Amino acid sequence: MKRSSAPIFWSMFGAGGLLSALVGPALVYLTGIAAPLSWGVPLDLMSYPRMLAFAQHWAGKAVVFLVVALFLWHAAHRIYHTLHDLGLHSKALGQWIVYGPSALLTAWLAWALLSIGF
Repeated sequence: MKRSSAPIFWSMFGAGGLLSALVGPALVYLTGIAAPLSWGVPLDLMSYPRMLAFAQHWAGKAVVFLVVALFLWHAAHRIYHTLHDLGLHSKALGQWIVYGPSALLTAWLAWALLSIGF
């Protein structure tokens, strides 16, 4: 039986889908509605010093990395299978075109989070 990389992509797709379903609406509400309009949250909830302190803590880095990276991989997998459904069946090239940017952005995200220090 030939080995496949599909389980890796499917697991990241599943984790990203679960995370986007559970955390995505809360993030949209907090960052897009509640914080700008001060609906039930402190005025400085999304202030730069507070967000920088969150991103500099190891747990904050982990949360940001997991949320952004898994959202990226979930979107890439959806796009790949949508292209497949539309009739674009080039497996290797399609994977490089779709998953390549997700891998690069994930690596850049790791670098960016590590560069802001602890």
